[in-house]
Amino acid sequence: MRDAHPREQAVGMTYYVSDADGVGGRLRDRNEDFRVIEREHFDAEPVDAPTGDYPYLVVRATLRGWDTNDFARRLSNELGISRGRISWAGTKDKRAVSTQLFTLQDVDPEALPSLSRADLEVVGRAGRALQFGDLLGNDFEITVADPTNPDSTGSITDQLREFGAGSVSVPNFFGQQRFGSTRPVTHEVGLDIVRGNWEDAVLTYVGNPHEDEPDGTREARTMVEETHDWAAALDEFPRRLRYERSMLHALVENGGEDAADFREALEVLPENLQSLFVHAAQSYAFNLLLSRRLERGLPFTRPVEGDVVCFADADAPADLSFPDVDREQRVTERRVDTIARHCERGRAFVTAPLVGTETELADGEQGEIERSVLDDLGLEPGDFDLPGEFYSAGTRRAVLVRANLTVDSDPLTFSFSLPKGSYATVVLREYLKVDPLEMG
Repeated sequence: MRDAHPREQAVGMTYYVSDADGVGGRLRDRNEDFRVIEREHFDAEPVDAPTGDYPYLVVRATLRGWDTNDFARRLSNELGISRGRISWAGTKDKRAVSTQLFTLQDVDPEALPSLSRADLEVVGRAGRALQFGDLLGNDFEITVADPTNPDSTGSITDQLREFGAGSVSVPNFFGQQRFGSTRPVTHEVGLDIVRGNWEDAVLTYVGNPHEDEPDGTREARTMVEETHDWAAALDEFPRRLRYERSMLHALVENGGEDAADFREALEVLPENLQSLFVHAAQSYAFNLLLSRRLERGLPFTRPVEGDVVCFADADAPADLSFPDVDREQRVTERRVDTIARHCERGRAFVTAPLVGTETELADGEQGEIERSVLDDLGLEPGDFDLPGEFYSAGTRRAVLVRANLTVDSDPLTFSFSLPKGSYATVVLREYLKVDPLEMG
């Protein structure tokens, strides 16, 4: 185990579990170097199914260099429909070639536009919209540009197999992109929201300049922090920062003087972004839980007394097994060995909480970790009882993720599959051990 890069430590990923030096290099030199194909878990009827019963057109899109939200916005504009009539199961990165499903409410196949860097295939019709999480996982093929030490690959793989008790495995951290790669503040906004500090949440997002941003952006953010002159700041903010500008518009209109005004400014953002702030706060706490579990030397492949395990989801394929969070069990001293055998066979998972209103913390040593993290953050489960999209009941997440990984050496390319919600960069950070900005 060795210390992680400072940017990763800032979002709770304190360590690498492999001690070997990294291979170096960069990811995403080209979109084609980062390929992801969604493993689908959604049934569609034939495209000629009656639209009254099946009002949603199901489309498979292969996108090159498109952020999922940006693509949905562009598609809604081209179709002349609201953004709310377009749904998908998982958000994909911009600097990639990604293949995933979308559902379009009350759209005819003939109406689909031709968009640059996007191939659209009509799959059929459905009686409901896709919901976030309507997938099993993702298949990745990722090429590393200019590795400086490719011979380390074997040593790292061996160490990750040792950590995973025979399979290439890593702590199931939330990756850097969950928090913002260049300017990792999403979780800080979420923490302000959960603590009820609505004004701080707005200023953390709109203000809070970062050294890696362009000069004009930093100057605009500094102006917001120093003056609270929303109208003047709106004139200064670059048009590409549309979310910040939307919030400033709201503050100009409502006065920006009390907590309700600042909450209203946050609520002008897309609903999925509002939720993302709170989810990022939960993710940051989760990363800290895993880092402290590592510090204490507790196992990830098997439980200790007091852990909460979840049994495997029956619908998951063998190579993408993930927990069914509705089937959990608290591990007592008497049951440790029995449940450990279930974990070894992939039938159960040691979990930690994404804290929300319904979270029950673990017992034993893991419970001590969970309580200490929440105490340090000044949080408790009841704090997530928030209005609208900011509310979260919480859930559980496996502490370990296994990757069925193969490596080609020329060029250095990693191919693997991960269950839904797990990050390819969390596997590859162990191999590259570089500044997260080099990983996109």
